[in-house]
Amino acid sequence: MGAQWKAKGKAQAADARGKLFGRLAKDIMIAARNGADPAANSRLRLVVEQARKVSMPKETLERAIKKGAGLLGDAVSFERVVYEGFAPHQVPVMIEVLTDNVNRTASEMRVLFRKGQQGTSGSVSWDFDHVGFIEAEPAQAGADAELAAIEAGAQDFEPADEDGVTVFITEATDLDLVSRALPAHGFTVVSAKLGYKPKNPVDPANLSAEQLEEVETFLGAIDNNDDVQNVFVGLAG
Repeated sequence: MGAQWKAKGKAQAADARGKLFGRLAKDIMIAARNGADPAANSRLRLVVEQARKVSMPKETLERAIKKGAGLLGDAVSFERVVYEGFAPHQVPVMIEVLTDNVNRTASEMRVLFRKGQQGTSGSVSWDFDHVGFIEAEPAQAGADAELAAIEAGAQDFEPADEDGVTVFITEATDLDLVSRALPAHGFTVVSAKLGYKPKNPVDPANLSAEQLEEVETFLGAIDNNDDVQNVFVGLAG
């Protein structure tokens, strides 16, 4: 499942497309606070590239930039909040949200955590490392991910998945540095963001099929919340 939970299956992936556009729009709006020109705003440029890669409509993308930069009136205001706790069967989770109404989101999280256990600040985060995650694709055949990780200064990497995307893991403070270095070592950066990597992930082999399904159902409900940006899970594999 990896550090960051993602919906599985074609049907779920299709349903998640609108959700993905919504999340990217928020990321674009926040990045655009530092300038509406991607050429002069590296953070915005990277998010815009992600949006184009998943075929976000041009009108949606441009509106998000203008809204974030305050070109359509008052700039949008989102607050980043992290919730932590446990999915069923004591699987630790870290949940990042971007919300324009903290009270509403807090209430919704309390309801969603009824199937698990919501923790207080620090109750779960101690069991995660705050790191950078860089998704990258080989720019040429034969690109060596291990060598690229070493040369670019990444801490570690996860081998390419079925889509050919390798995840490079960095120190939180090195995210931008490694992102800039990877292209020189044969990899094109698809996305780069901070997140949480579990120190002691639960082995799914210790859970029954029914228990794993309960965990998946819980995570799916969390992920479907409109304010949730990322869900990081302490489950191996």
